[in-house]
Amino acid sequence: MDSQLSPKTKIFTEESLKKQFRISEFLAEKIISSVAFLSIAVIFLIFIFVFKESLPLFSSADSKTVTEVAANKPESYGAAAAELKPESYGAETTEELKSESYSAEPEAELKPETYGTESVSNEELKPESYGDAPKEDLSVSPTDEKTEVVSQNQEGADKTWNTFFTTEWVPVSDNPRFGLFGLLIGTLKVTIIAMLIAGPLAVLAALYTSCFASKRVKEIIKPIIEMLAAFPSVVIGFFALMVLASFFQDVFGYDSRLNAFIGGVAMALAAIPIIYTISEDALAAVPKTYTEASLALGASKWQTAFFVILPAATPGIFAALLLGIGRVFGETMIALMATGNAALVSANPFESVRTFAATIGSEMAETVFGETHYSVLFFIGSLLFIFSFALNAVAEFYVKGKLLKKFQGK
Repeated sequence: MDSQLSPKTKIFTEESLKKQFRISEFLAEKIISSVAFLSIAVIFLIFIFVFKESLPLFSSADSKTVTEVAANKPESYGAAAAELKPESYGAETTEELKSESYSAEPEAELKPETYGTESVSNEELKPESYGDAPKEDLSVSPTDEKTEVVSQNQEGADKTWNTFFTTEWVPVSDNPRFGLFGLLIGTLKVTIIAMLIAGPLAVLAALYTSCFASKRVKEIIKPIIEMLAAFPSVVIGFFALMVLASFFQDVFGYDSRLNAFIGGVAMALAAIPIIYTISEDALAAVPKTYTEASLALGASKWQTAFFVILPAATPGIFAALLLGIGRVFGETMIALMATGNAALVSANPFESVRTFAATIGSEMAETVFGETHYSVLFFIGSLLFIFSFALNAVAEFYVKGKLLKKFQGK
């Protein structure tokens, strides 16, 4: 009787504990690993392509220019230029063309064309002369041409690198200057202004919805804020251009209507949804035992939120801020429409600036393939890629690890 009421016991053997092979799990694992590897490979190939286009800046000679100058000679088609003869169409020859008439008179003959009152004949054609020197004096050996072009390119490459540390961005000129310092200052000004606005607003909004708001209010606030992420950048830029620029100019009374402050406010609108979403998820992931223990010790609700939950979610909030910086740093359309696009170096936030991304977006379509200006724009793209990669690497492998060890008491 007792044996019938006792639950059935199952004996586990070594064979039963082994993982059984399932084709669906195997395929899913391989697909996920392949997609991850492909994503890494695509990012790596993008960087290689962008950096490859900027390689002429690091070379002392431009082979394309050498080829063009060396090939700057009279063209000859066939065996020699002297053998060129008038073309004939069909079986007709030049003598037969004389008998043809293109007017109403049958005796009309083809005659040499005349320009003004003088006729041009083959005997009168002579080699062109430039100044007082005959054509023979202009002949230069191909070796001398290549040597001269290489020396000019070496000087041009050094001159281009020297202009990188100036504040002037004048790419189209007899004396082009590619001052990256002014672009860097403009990019940093807009990024700092945007993060000073977006960071506190997004984190405090996430703290409110996570710790203080009721469930009904949370269901209303969170979708509305996240809906901003669906707005195209050009819409936010147009709003800043037409509404924000006029409003803040009337309030503060500055001269430049489009400036770093307007660009920072507009970019803050684009960065708030990203920072808010990730911060709210990080705050919601804090164990409820932290809140219960703090309230049991006599702390108020706001003390628990600011001194217990917020520090515990710091790694996730820090990651959210880094993603916001990356979003602002690489923004193109808003910077094009709201910053004024003037590479001015100043600490005044109400002056126009020019960012790296806006420079690439506005000038890439107007450059000539292979020129120095073209290579400089790709070099700027490489700098943006390196900055974003370094920022995420430092956050992932150093800062985040330090914060996790701190909160784990290690």
